[in-house]
Amino acid sequence: MEPAPVSAPELLHTPLHALHLELGARMVPFAGYSMPVQYPAGLMAEHLHTRTSAGLFDVSHMGQISIRGLDAAAALESLMPVDVLGLGVNRQRYGLLLNDHGGILDDLMFVNRDVAGSGDLFLVVNGANKQADLAHLVERIGHRCTITPQFDRGLLALQGPQAVTALQRLLPGVNQLVFMTGAAFTWQGADLFVTRSGYTGEDGFEISLPADATDAFARALLAEPEVKPVGLGARNSLRLEAGLCLHGNDIDTTITPIEAGLNWALQKVRRTGGARAGGFPGAATVLGQLDGTVPLTRVRVGLVAEERVPVREHTPLQDEAGQSLGEVTSGLLGPSTQTPIAMGMVPPSHATIGTRVLAIVRGKPVPMRVSAMPFVPNRYFRG
Repeated sequence: MEPAPVSAPELLHTPLHALHLELGARMVPFAGYSMPVQYPAGLMAEHLHTRTSAGLFDVSHMGQISIRGLDAAAALESLMPVDVLGLGVNRQRYGLLLNDHGGILDDLMFVNRDVAGSGDLFLVVNGANKQADLAHLVERIGHRCTITPQFDRGLLALQGPQAVTALQRLLPGVNQLVFMTGAAFTWQGADLFVTRSGYTGEDGFEISLPADATDAFARALLAEPEVKPVGLGARNSLRLEAGLCLHGNDIDTTITPIEAGLNWALQKVRRTGGARAGGFPGAATVLGQLDGTVPLTRVRVGLVAEERVPVREHTPLQDEAGQSLGEVTSGLLGPSTQTPIAMGMVPPSHATIGTRVLAIVRGKPVPMRVSAMPFVPNRYFRG
């Protein structure tokens, strides 16, 4: 008797699944969900529309988590090398969950919603990692605070220079937010929480809302003349042009924040000599690398090809003598830059801006030069 075939797990649907199909999206599996990679207009048009007007992204696959209690901020700070205790009300910050070796379990965004003084932190973590992140949080700090997954909520990202124009019509007053701040809003009786942030390098917003309000709100946004739907393909090309890391590609559990070039995410108060230095997983390694007492063997760099040949992830990198340096972690032909751009890991000896390296594409060396990032200037609204 032959064993029964093992069936693939059924893909989950976001609250906008029916809308994606209605709009003609090409759906692909992503982080356990059926997600739109692009709509009929195509990746290039969606990317450029976001750069010039406003693109609407369904990011409801991401993990939303509430951490509450008087000890919530101190508890979360014990797991990350960032300043949580000093974050002002309705302020947002980029965070990094680390393992005991200093490797990046996940990168995330968190906001202090504590308007009543009782502790209220709201996290948005990567969709592929949300169950593992939740288990990690519960195991490490669940005895100190109340951790509540909100994986059933919708999450939309409205990105681009005209995002504020369109969103202001639905949520009056949202224009008063500046980059990395958030506030609560109400729309047709639904409770929304909006932050002025995103993953494209453009001005824009992320909107957390109840699942049963997500479809109607998305349709209301798409009815605005500035807004068009955008899929995962353009989300990836936009974030790469913005020099932003993708967990699982450019950062992972073996890469530390310092190797990833994320030194800026570690505030002074958590560094050596700071008032609350260390105390997070992997602190000896991370702070040692930051201080120069633990040597770095690799660092993340930006790369621009000198030939019009797209260079994809996992492409080997060599020096001009043919010695292995590392590999490309993300790469594509930039729709805005119109040049092949990439990020990769190389030894510090080859990380200086302008250094020439060779990407080996189908056995052929493609010359690339180490470049500053972002590849396209960020346009965040800071007020």
